[in-house]
Order: sequence, then structure tokens, then C-alpha cells
Amino acid sequence: MFGWKGKVLRVNLTEGTIVTESLNTKDAKEFIGARGLATRYFFKEVDPAVDPLSKENKLLFATGPLTGTLATSAGRYDVVTKGPLTGAIAASNSGGFWGPELKYAGFDMVIFEGSSPKPVYLYIYNDEIELRDASHVWGKNTHETTDTLMSETDSEAKVACIGPAGENLVKFACIINDKDRAAGRSGVGAVMGSKKLKAVVVRGTKGIKVADKEEFISAVKSARKKLKEHPVASQGLPTFGTNVLVGVINSAGALPTRNFREAIYEGADKISAETFNSQNLITNKACMGCMIGCGRVSKSSGQYVGEGEGPEYETTWSFGSQCGVDDLDAITKANYICNELGLDTITMGSTIGCAMELYEEGLVSQEEAGYKLSFGNAEAMVKLTEQTAYRKGFGNSLAEGSYRLASGYGRPDLSMSVKKQEMPAYDPRALQGMGLEYATSNRGGCHVRGYLTSPEVLGVPVKLDPASTEEKPKFLKIFQDLTAALDSSGTCLFTTFGLGGADIAAQLAAATGVDYSEEEFMKAGDRIWNLERLFNLEAGLSAEDDNLPPRMFEEPIPAGPMKGALSKVYEMLPEYYKERGWDAEGVPTSEKLKELGLD
Repeated sequence: MFGWKGKVLRVNLTEGTIVTESLNTKDAKEFIGARGLATRYFFKEVDPAVDPLSKENKLLFATGPLTGTLATSAGRYDVVTKGPLTGAIAASNSGGFWGPELKYAGFDMVIFEGSSPKPVYLYIYNDEIELRDASHVWGKNTHETTDTLMSETDSEAKVACIGPAGENLVKFACIINDKDRAAGRSGVGAVMGSKKLKAVVVRGTKGIKVADKEEFISAVKSARKKLKEHPVASQGLPTFGTNVLVGVINSAGALPTRNFREAIYEGADKISAETFNSQNLITNKACMGCMIGCGRVSKSSGQYVGEGEGPEYETTWSFGSQCGVDDLDAITKANYICNELGLDTITMGSTIGCAMELYEEGLVSQEEAGYKLSFGNAEAMVKLTEQTAYRKGFGNSLAEGSYRLASGYGRPDLSMSVKKQEMPAYDPRALQGMGLEYATSNRGGCHVRGYLTSPEVLGVPVKLDPASTEEKPKFLKIFQDLTAALDSSGTCLFTTFGLGGADIAAQLAAATGVDYSEEEFMKAGDRIWNLERLFNLEAGLSAEDDNLPPRMFEEPIPAGPMKGALSKVYEMLPEYYKERGWDAEGVPTSEKLKELGLD
């Protein structure tokens, strides 16, 4: 095969067996790879009603056919499982260098089944593969684990592992690779912990063959030229990272503040990209094969002294305006703790923000929380982040995520989540398209499944009025299908600031030898989206879950350029379902499934 390696590794942790299988080539062509192909395998093999933390759930690490090639920013891989935070399909995407290394070892995917009776890690060195005891690193953080396992395997190996949060089954634990890159949402790290799988260590020395080398290089050069000419990809992200959005979104009146009670943060300048660059930035950093380099190597000082990577925009928001904290060193330190202990920063910060409102409502006491948990308490925020990973004190309640936390106090409405997963850093009352994306996302509140902030705020590829509902369902379907196909190829989402489906399809076709026209590429995305929807429906989710927190419909934005705005998701859902070819209950019609070959 070209692009794909043609091999899948199946590891039964209960029995301690390892088997190599041939890749299903028909599924590979129709679902591309990574997110799509792993979802196809998962759908075939796992009962949607499975308990996410039971041994019957499976955990799939999958790369795309472009992963590890010279294609633009193609260093991505996905982890697919049933998420313990949401009970829905989880596909967490990560960059760095781990995904390409798996391809270089000769594999497209690793499927983990069952659960080990003791802590183990999988070591892959090309065709030499073994399960090894991990008792000596169980309890260690992700940085310590990475250093230890590299020292006892290969100094050039790449490590994906969990920290104490995953071991302690925190509902939003993530998987960390290359020390600071995260497959971050829905609790994939907790699934890994439930299987007593501490890490997957990979060293590969094999190449990746492409079908048409000349055409592939031509397509890559064309794509790189477009990215170089685009101001966001060539200037904004390399210079400021994703934190450039703090000022942009705040100026648009869409920066969620104090648990989404407001949408303008008075301390935005103190946590902005400009302040971060002058105070915390050491240098930028890129994932494998990336010409954008949006990553931040940074430091924090004072009582929060530290050094590491990040924070990204969503992290700065979740520990910043969401908690009413304007101390950039505290925000950066909380981010380091999440990287080292294996926590999803979006859910962590937002859950603390929810707890702060519960405290101010008189539902959580200072004695119970261990702190005066009012908005703006940076010290409490940092300490509770660490306690959550170990489920210590009030951290044990936070470890369940904001929906379960708030429900325990009789106020589920104070959880700013969709399908039990916390919404990211864009107020859906101000950005109607993003509100529809949150509501319909197959993995709960999520911004990277259909990033309509791009046209609604940044004007890329066209400018849409953020307050309008007109054409938002149509645009969202296009963005969701494009992202599903893009994720499955192994390419970074940020390439879409300068590239379209035709550009990715051209690289994919030349690499694989499969005739991926732009139309076929987008159809694959549509197919993937519908398969995820089918899994969720069989898992017990329904149209009722395509919703937003009550605050988004009942409490208008109190101030700023979007003052008075409420979400209009209910107005857009019928048209969205129609665009998707679903019935009025949000179920794919038989005609739609037949069109996509899913019947």
C-alpha cells in the first residue's frame, strides 16, 4: 500500500497477546485513516452500550495516510474509544512526533482490548513488540514516565502515556505524548488507566512510500505556498500562538467569563498573547513537518515558578476569564500541572469555574472546598488542579467534571457543558454558528469539529455575521465534514486557515494512489460524521442532547458588543438536520445511509 502501511497491531491486555493483522483496505479507502478508520473498526467491534471504563471497551490509536509524510503539518494521530466523560464516541486528536513514529515502525493502528491485571506498557521497535511491566512508573507524572521509558528502551523513542489523573480514572484524563502534546478530551486517558496501560513507546526506522512521488511533491509545494501567503498561518500563529485569540474574541464580545455569566473580560489584556510574549514566552515550537510552529515553550515565575509548554488559547481562557483569574503565571502553572499529571485543561478550568459559581451561590462551603472559592482566587485554582489528578479532598468531586459536580448540588444548569463535556472559549450566544457546532458535535462541547469562529470572527474563508443564523447550518455541515476528513488524513486543523478540501485531497490522492477528488474527500467526511452519529444514537444519545446549557437561552449577554444576545440553536437545528439528510429527530435516513454506503 502507499500512504498507509497496511498493518494493524491488536493487543489483548487481559491475555497478554499481540497479533499483527492486515489493514482492511476497503475501509481505509472509504474512511481514510486516523479518526475515521478507527471509528469504523470501533463501530464494528464494540457494543455502543459498553461501560467506558470496563474491559469490554476498546482503545484505538490510529494514524492517517499522510501522517509522517512530507505533507503539510501531517504529524497527527487520533485516539478513539467510548468516552467516560460523555458516554459518546471519543476521538481525541494529538500532534507532536508520536504518530509519525508509529508509521515509521510499520503500523497504521494499534487496538487495545481487555485490561491488564497489573500496570504494563507496550514497546514497539519496528517488528519487535512486547508488553513490559510498568509498576516502576505507575504513579509517576508524564514527564518522569517519558524520561524513564526512553532511558530503558531507546533514546529516540516516542512516548504516549498517562499521568496520575488517568490512573485515578479522572473522567477527563488525557493521554500525553512527547511530554506536552495531548489527546485531550472526553477522558481517553481514564480508559487507558482502566486498562492498566501506562504507556505506548514506539521506535520506528522504516520509511513511508507514496504512490506518485512527483505529483505528491508538487501538491505539497502548492499547499505550502498557500500557507506561507496566508497571514494567520505565516504570521499570527507563529508569532503569538493560539493565544492571539484572547484579544480578538474579547473584542468581539464572545470571551466567556466567570462561568459564562459574561462575555467580556476586564482582565483580558493581562492574559493576552502580547503580555504572554513579553512575560512568559521562551520560543515557539512546531510539531513534526509543520511550517506554522504555533506551540509555545514558556516559563512562569514568582510563587508559580515553572517551565514547560503552553498554554494554548483554550487553556488561557479556562484558567483565566472562566475563573476570573488574570494572573498569567498562575494560568501557566496550572497548564504545566495538567500536562504533567494528564488532565484536559478545558474541562479542568471550566469545572473549577463551575465550582466557583456554586460557591458564590452558597452551595459549596469553604470548609468543603478547602478554599475561599470565589472567582479570581488563583491560588485555589492551581492547588485544586493538582488535587483533582489525585482525587484528593474536593478534587475528588472536581474529577467527575462540571456536569456531575453541579448535578450533585442540584444545579446541573450551572455546568457549561454539552453532552456532559465542557464548552470551549467562545460564547455561543455571541457566535451563533459556534453554538450550533457545540450542540451538534458528536463528542460533546467542542470547537475543533467545525470551527465556525473562523468565518464568524476571522473572516476565513468568507466573513459571516456572528449574530445571524442565516446559512449557518449549511456552513457548519461543510466545516464538520471537512474536519472529519482532515483529521482522518493525519493533517493539522490549522492548515485550513490557508488550504481547502481540494488541497488536502490532492496530497492524499498522490500519496495513496486512490482517486480522492475534493468531492470524494468531503463525502468521506460526511460518512465519518454519520457513523459517529449512529454510534451515539445506539449508545442512548438523541436529538435532546443536541442542546446547550439553559443559561445560553435564558440569560442574555449583559454587556459588550453582543449585549442582549441569546443562542438561537433551536431555530437552526431543523435546517441543520435537513442539510445532513436526517429526519426531524436527528436520525440519518435510510436514503442518506445508502448514499454513504452505511446501509
